[in-house]
Amino acid sequence: MSLLLIPLLTLTGTAIPLLTSRFGRAYCTLSTLVLPVIALALLFSYVPALLNGETLHVAWSWIPQLGLDLAFRVDGLTFLFALLILGIGSLIIFYAGHYLSPTEKDGRFLSYMMLFMTAMLGIVMADNLLLLWLFWELTSVSSFLLIGFWGHRSDARRGARMALTVTGAGGLALLAGILLIGHVVGSFALQDVLAAGDQLRASSYYPVILALVLLGAFTKSAQFPFHFWLPHAMAAPTPVSAYLHSSTMVKAGIFLLARLHPALGDTTAWETSLTLVGLATLVYGAWFALLERDLKGILAFSTVSHLGLIVLLLGLGSPLAIVAALFHIFNHALFKATLFMSAGIIDHETGTRDIRRLGGLWSLMPITGTLTMLAGAAMAGFPPFNGFLSKEMLLTKAVATDHFGGLGIIIPILVLVGAILSVAYSIRLVANVFFLPRKVGEKTEEKAEEPVHAHDPPKGMYLPGMGLACLCLLVGLFPMTLAAPLINSASLAVQGVNSPVFHLALWHGLNVPLMMSAIAIGLGITLVWRHERLYSLAALLPTRDAKDIFEKTITRVIKAAVWLTLRLENGSLQRYQALLLMSALIMTALGLRQLDNLTGAAGLQPIDGLAMLGAGVMVFGAIGSAFAHRWRLVSLLMLSTVGLLVSLTFVRFSAPDLALTQLSVEVASMILMILALFFLPQRPPRWVSTRRIMRDLLLAASFGLVIAVLNYALLTRDTLSISEFFLSESVPGGGGTNVVNVILVDFRGFDTLGEITVLALAGLGTYKLLNRLRLFKPSGNLEGIRWSRQRYPLIFDVVAQIILPLALLVSVYIFLRGHNQPGGGFIAGLVTAVALLMQYMARGYEWTSNRLPISYPVVAALGLVIAVLTGLGSWLFGYPFLTSSFGYFDIPLIGKTELATALLFDIGVYLTVVGATLMILVNLGSVTTIHRPTLKSSLQSAPREGNK
Repeated sequence: MSLLLIPLLTLTGTAIPLLTSRFGRAYCTLSTLVLPVIALALLFSYVPALLNGETLHVAWSWIPQLGLDLAFRVDGLTFLFALLILGIGSLIIFYAGHYLSPTEKDGRFLSYMMLFMTAMLGIVMADNLLLLWLFWELTSVSSFLLIGFWGHRSDARRGARMALTVTGAGGLALLAGILLIGHVVGSFALQDVLAAGDQLRASSYYPVILALVLLGAFTKSAQFPFHFWLPHAMAAPTPVSAYLHSSTMVKAGIFLLARLHPALGDTTAWETSLTLVGLATLVYGAWFALLERDLKGILAFSTVSHLGLIVLLLGLGSPLAIVAALFHIFNHALFKATLFMSAGIIDHETGTRDIRRLGGLWSLMPITGTLTMLAGAAMAGFPPFNGFLSKEMLLTKAVATDHFGGLGIIIPILVLVGAILSVAYSIRLVANVFFLPRKVGEKTEEKAEEPVHAHDPPKGMYLPGMGLACLCLLVGLFPMTLAAPLINSASLAVQGVNSPVFHLALWHGLNVPLMMSAIAIGLGITLVWRHERLYSLAALLPTRDAKDIFEKTITRVIKAAVWLTLRLENGSLQRYQALLLMSALIMTALGLRQLDNLTGAAGLQPIDGLAMLGAGVMVFGAIGSAFAHRWRLVSLLMLSTVGLLVSLTFVRFSAPDLALTQLSVEVASMILMILALFFLPQRPPRWVSTRRIMRDLLLAASFGLVIAVLNYALLTRDTLSISEFFLSESVPGGGGTNVVNVILVDFRGFDTLGEITVLALAGLGTYKLLNRLRLFKPSGNLEGIRWSRQRYPLIFDVVAQIILPLALLVSVYIFLRGHNQPGGGFIAGLVTAVALLMQYMARGYEWTSNRLPISYPVVAALGLVIAVLTGLGSWLFGYPFLTSSFGYFDIPLIGKTELATALLFDIGVYLTVVGATLMILVNLGSVTTIHRPTLKSSLQSAPREGNK
């Protein structure tokens, strides 16, 4: 349980700054800082077990049908990343409290930071791949909020959109890969997946899984060619850059590669992919870091380069290379967070990050210069700093690799090039800002006015960076004490029994890697000395702005989507229906194509004359409805014939409940269509193109044929059915012999609750749309014959009044018998609604409304409330929602009677059906009452042009 407290503490921290920001920035920052510090202390309580290679688990069942559990784990790899997330995150929160200006919304900013911290902790602690993916996407959303925090700036908005687009697309690819992994392994539990490495590598899905997982990891960790979003994310406030892009978000992809190494690693495809992508990213990022003039731009491209270095080490595949990768993850987080905070201090104190406008700041900012120089030396790989140790391990493994056979020599050469460039951009960053004089122009060195206002910041801004910079030196001097136990624990979590014994030290004697380091330092200094000539070389190479390419790509995608949308959505309902039917036709035909034999083993029922007659009338009604479509009433009569025959078909096959429901729905539907068609043109246009007729005829015939074949295939097969369970459990489990009604109000009561909720919402939506709607009423038909002056025929009025009490009595009877005989709340509600609707049709809206002052929205809402309260009532007795109960009671004058709580739920269904049905039909019929304006009066009352 205590494992869950770690992410819960940081999640709680998302609300703390919003609540405490009103009490001042210092109080807000310190109150936010308390929770991650407590989480870090809780994490350290597991150190003895983790250093021994143990793995701690905690899990709760969440959505077992999907294989998604709320499961967390802490092992050595989790501890390494959680230490960086919580430790460096706490320092940066403290730093941010002094960095942001007094006008910034620091509560919202710190809340976003804590949300991101929670998402990263969720990724590294998740013990279920689906849960990991949920937190993975949460990092994309929270980083979008942080990168775009300064929403008034265009570069911040564009950088946030770019990051969300790239990492979000990679997240979708990762989800597809995770689903395939679950399909192969049969589980999403991480321990099951890691144990099924041989099974995954032997699967035919392995290449697809590998490609999808690598796509997700590469986009998140800004690997070539998906690196371009990271430099443009530097528009975020510097604390965001220091946290997201040095020790957390961009390391998420690296973490995923390390975590899934036991399951997907140790194959040629894995090692080749990671090696090539890592090499390209290492050199590419280092080259552009050397050309960059913005401080955060230099750090962004250097981050890209170092991430490529880690991916390369993971791709080399040897046990010591993986140890080196884990070690460099730790080292990079220390010096890169320090450098980002230093860049923020310089920007904060001088007002610029352009190194051409900076220079000679050592005398003005000695403390800032010291921590920048310490972290810069670690980034360059100078001894005795921690970066030197992991760089030496990289050079050692690059020289010893046997990848690519004879072409393997390219790996140490490119690694050496990357090391040279790393030395060059690190020295350039420190020298140009603190030691060299300021430059006014591109190539001319002119003594410019010094920024006399620059000075070292308050202690709160430089102490976090100074602590990390000192760690860079101490880890380099005492690696076996400060780093080796942590790295060994992480290596055990990744490699298990294959984890090697290693020794971290500054001196391993004179060897090739040491010579390569010396060459890198020498040539790196030379590059800085001749740095201006690099711009001439860069000018010869084609330059493309990644931001412009991205924006143009997005624009093209949007234009293509608009073009496709306009081709599909042209406002034609016929086209939409044709596309829908065609899609259903294709999918059904593809499914039928997989059948070896169309006819199954089950026999068919014999055909008799009555069945043939019913089928013939149904076919005649359907065809007649299509042919008579220009005569609305005739077409509706034909269609009602089809509905009646469907009801009789249900009776024939012993489904009286369905027959009653179909008949009631048919009456209500016919009334609805008559009311709606009254306001449409009485006859559609005569001319219809032959092409459209042929299309519709072909589509209808094909669809009818495929559905007929599908029905034949199903009816001739013995299929497994759940009906036996319902038949056997209807009486003992639900207390009713009417299985259909017991299913609706008991076994599948939650489904019914959802259905009546949708029905009530549809009725309410129609009610709001039709409320106060004014429509003109036609005065005659197309032939000019006026409607009858007798609006409400007397015989209809008399019949409707006679039928009303009888219909209500039948409705009550159907409702009460529904649990044991055909009937129920739904059918009874439709009968009641039709009976009441007849009164409106017989005497008009005004007359009936005065005598039936009923608010049908209230009736529908009351029905929903009763249904929900019935479900909640079972909680009072400790049972799940909507659990029903029944019993037999002796009632005076009635005798022994069964009473069930499902009857209360059925009352809710009844009221909802009555209210929703009448909300639609009564309001549709009321838009042309005698108080509605006529066309003539409307034109007369319209304002004239001169009176506007």
